[in-house]
Amino acid sequence: MRIWQKDVTLALLNGSHDHTAVERLGIEFLEVGDDFIRARAPVDARTMTQHGTLDSGVAVVLAETLGSCGAHYATPDDRRAVGLSINAHHFKRPSKGWITGVTRPLQNEDGAQAWTIEIKDDEGDLVCTSQIVMAVLGPR
Repeated sequence: MRIWQKDVTLALLNGSHDHTAVERLGIEFLEVGDDFIRARAPVDARTMTQHGTLDSGVAVVLAETLGSCGAHYATPDDRRAVGLSINAHHFKRPSKGWITGVTRPLQNEDGAQAWTIEIKDDEGDLVCTSQIVMAVLGPR
């Protein structure tokens, strides 16, 4: 079942983050399904620690980007979703390639939404799991 209450396309997602951290970190949106959004971030000089591995904060930025976009597009036009909390559990720090995340709703109610994000590396190994809780405010 399609959950989006606003039009959402890859072109819209990729074009709406000009001059933001999303653009600067090289995050790219890859797919929009009926109830999920998929995006990836590079593991390169922009996103690594001085030790040559992914900065775990980049995984959190990817998770928050995915969850926030999911909440925005699953919220009616007369309301807005704002972040309340995010958590993350880190399992692996890749040193090359890409990390790819998928967000899906855990709960989508009038006053609050919860989204889960799973991030994997190019080999399919789990890098990070995250949950974000969003308040739904409005009407505007």
